[in-house]
Amino acid sequence: MPWRLLPLALLVVPIVEIALIVQVGQLIGFWPTVGLLLVESALGAWLVKREGLRAWRALNDAIRTGHLPGRELTDAALVLIGGTLLLTPGFATDVVGFFLVLPFTRPVARRALQAYAARHAGDYLASPRGRSSGGRSTPGRPG
Repeated sequence: MPWRLLPLALLVVPIVEIALIVQVGQLIGFWPTVGLLLVESALGAWLVKREGLRAWRALNDAIRTGHLPGRELTDAALVLIGGTLLLTPGFATDVVGFFLVLPFTRPVARRALQAYAARHAGDYLASPRGRSSGGRSTPGRPG
């Protein structure tokens, strides 16, 4: 997501979450909604702990065997982002969080993230701030 959209997301996501919680509350009742949110949080915490440990072990194994840990770093980042979303109360963020953390959906998210990064890495390298200065020092940049 472009950084300039972050303030908008910080405004829109809580509004969407509150609207969803109210809708679910009207559908199943107040206490069942609170219970559902608590169960999602507990399940999310357990899952993030389990998958985080797996990602950490895979990253350590990759480093120990001497190969570049690109996939392992991507998985660790996805678990971190997913865990953050699962800690946020609400249903929409939990859906996205579970998608990023679950081991059978994370490969889809990984491929999408890698495609996004590859597409935008070319844009960054083509921009003036992404080009190498060829060893010359530029103002405000070491090098």
